This record gives sequence, C-alpha cells and structure tokens, in this order.
Amino acid sequence: MLISIAMMFLVGMSMGWICKKIHLPSLFGMIVTGIVLGPYVLDVIDASILNISSDLRRIALIIILMRAGLSLDLNDLKKVGRPAVLMCFVPACFEIGGMVLLAPKLLGISILDAAIMGTVIAAVSPAVIVPKMLKLMEEGYGVKKSIPQMILAGASVDDVFVIVMFTAFTGLAQGDQVSAVDFINIPISIAVGALAGFLIGFLSAEYFKKIHIRDTSKVIILVCVSFLLVTFEDEFASVIPFASLIAVMTMGIALQQKRKNVAKRLSAKFNKLWVGAEVMLFVLVGATVDIRYAVSAGVVSIVLIFAVLVFRMLGVFLCLLKTKLTMKERMFCVIAYMPKATVQAAIGGVPLAMGLSCGNIVLTVAVTAILITAPLGAFLIEATYKKWLGRQTEILRDDIKEITVQYIPLQLAAYIVKTMFTGEYFERLYRRKSR
Repeated sequence: MLISIAMMFLVGMSMGWICKKIHLPSLFGMIVTGIVLGPYVLDVIDASILNISSDLRRIALIIILMRAGLSLDLNDLKKVGRPAVLMCFVPACFEIGGMVLLAPKLLGISILDAAIMGTVIAAVSPAVIVPKMLKLMEEGYGVKKSIPQMILAGASVDDVFVIVMFTAFTGLAQGDQVSAVDFINIPISIAVGALAGFLIGFLSAEYFKKIHIRDTSKVIILVCVSFLLVTFEDEFASVIPFASLIAVMTMGIALQQKRKNVAKRLSAKFNKLWVGAEVMLFVLVGATVDIRYAVSAGVVSIVLIFAVLVFRMLGVFLCLLKTKLTMKERMFCVIAYMPKATVQAAIGGVPLAMGLSCGNIVLTVAVTAILITAPLGAFLIEATYKKWLGRQTEILRDDIKEITVQYIPLQLAAYIVKTMFTGEYFERLYRRKSR
C-alpha cells in the first residue's frame, strides 16, 4: 500500500508539473497518472486503496468545499441571487433534455436510458471548478460582479439536484414507482443541509472565540465534523433528506461571517491540505476510468457529448439574462460550467452494476466525458479569465492621481526620516563631498 501511495503522489505531482509547463491543466496529468497506474492498464495501485477510493475522493471534496465556504461572503452572493439559484438546476435540466432528444437517435437507446445517461453526464465537477474559482477570487478577477461566487454556489448545488434525478430515473428503470415526494426532497435536502451547516458554523465560531486552540486543531475539528455530516447523510438519507456537502460549505460560510480573521487563517490551512488532496482526488478519478470504454466510444459518443454541451451552454445563457454581465463574462460562465469528473467517476458505473441494459454505454459516455471536458474546461478557464474578466484591484486613473497627490508629501517625509536614521543619508552625503 505504501509503495502505491508513494507512486500516486510522486508520479501524479510530476505529471501535473509537466502539464503546467506545456500549458495544460495539471489535473490532466493527474488523471492520466491514475489511468496508467490503475487496474485497467498497469494495475500497480493496491486493491485496498481502490476499495476505499470513493471515501478518499469524498475527503478531498470536503477539503476543497470547506475552503470554498471559508472564502465565500454572503454579501457577494446576494448581488447575484437569482442567477446563482437558476444555475443550480437550469443548465443540468437543459443538458438532460438534450440527451433525451439526441441519444435515442444517435445511440439507438430508449428515452428512459437516455434520461439516465443525461443525469450522469449533466453534473458539473466541483473538484475542477471550485479550486479554479477560488484562484480567481484570490487574484481579484470577476469579484466585482461576483462571478466566481455565483459559479461556486451553482456548482455546489448542481450535483445534489443531478444525483437525486439519477436516483429517480434508475428507480424507474428497475420498475420502482417514483412519486412527487422524490422531487420535493431536492429543495428540502438542500435547505436542511444549509441550515445544519450554518448552525454548526455559528456554534464553531462561538467555541473558537471562547476556547483558544491552535488553527491546526481547528482544522482537524472542522474536518471531523464534516466526516460526521457525510456519514449522517449516508445513514439517514432515507429518513431525513440531507445534502451533506452543502452543509460542509455553508459551515465554512457561517464561520466566515462570524470570525473573518479566523476564517482567513483556516482557509490558508485548507489550501495547504488541498495540495495533497488534489493529487489523491484526480489520480483516483483516473484509476476508475477504463480506457477500453473510451477507445470503444467512437465518434458518435464524442459528437453526443459536444452536442449536449451546447444545450448546457444555452441553459447558462438563460440563467444570465437581465444581468449586467458583458458577453465575454457570460461566455466565461459558460466555459466554467463545462468540466465533468468526480460525479461521473462516482456514478458512471452504477447502472452497469445494477444490471441495467444501458450500463455499458452509460459508462462509456461518462468516461469519454471526463477525458474530454475536464482538461478542456480547465484549460479554457485558465486561458480566458485574465482576458474576459475585470479585476477588482484595478483603480481608476482619477483615483490614482488623487491618491498620488495626497500621499507624495508623506512618502517623501517618511523616506527622508528612514534614510537619516539608518545612516544612508550621511553615507550618500559623504560620497558626494568626496567626489
């Protein structure tokens, strides 16, 4: 096991570095590492690691979603309330609808099988999007119009909606009855998860205020609480609709609202954890990919993926109507909603395991979608965000003049005092006289 872990990290980090040098997303190198080292090519990753692969991937998602929550400000989300809510489900619905329309004609499958395939493909990948949006927020790009915040919020809820739809359609395929309650549970699970996350976040903030502990200890506490929330969803999802990953992110948001300074320090800690978690996540995602399915996909599956992406793009544009975003900013939002990876890796093989007739073709299209959209989406985000998004740190020329005029005397005085007291002034004076 230790050798496998060492190879995953060393090879994964090396491939990520190589991809960066040739202007490709680092995650592409990590996914390729997982494919090569995984059970379908070289088979050098220990089986015990693969058995807990889903849990390890979930840990990585917890880390990045917690970091996202600690960086999100509710005031920024309020600016883009309506588009953020619409992007939680509208693009996914458009993509599922596109799959239902096109897949039966292109692949010769039933409408229900196409709906199942659509729910697998429609989920956007928070593991790809969240780190990218956090980078934009740190650098100040798009922050003035809350573009990264809107995409973060939408991508986090999008998965919950899609997975519930997937469960409903696979239930229909097995002959189960699907009631209206199944769909009502979608907003209920999101609301309950958000409420629980905010409550725990506020309580954590009060605890950290009264009890002085190291930031590292705070991180451990938050991670452990997140594990408990995820476990609660697994055990009691049939009793209480509960979106644990939403709870994890809102816990970070609540902590950020109550203790901004603490949240900033903890965000830096989670950022360091993400260095290792990112490698683990994408290498294990790659390890789940059976390259044989991708090879056998053929041109038709690739055409289908790009065709349903067009439907998703239309959905994103619809969400952004009557906003103040420019056309370039809207195009960036469209691109940012492309990548697919984690959800497809998690549920792509479920229909096959359930014995459904569409199992093989769903897995094939899911694998192909990961290999195409994850690196392509990440690459396009990197290539466009500096050109298409405004930067928060930019200051108007008039403001610069005012600041300059106001502070030049103070800066000059400070410089003179500094040089005199450090002896630099006298050294320069002596040099002039000696000439």
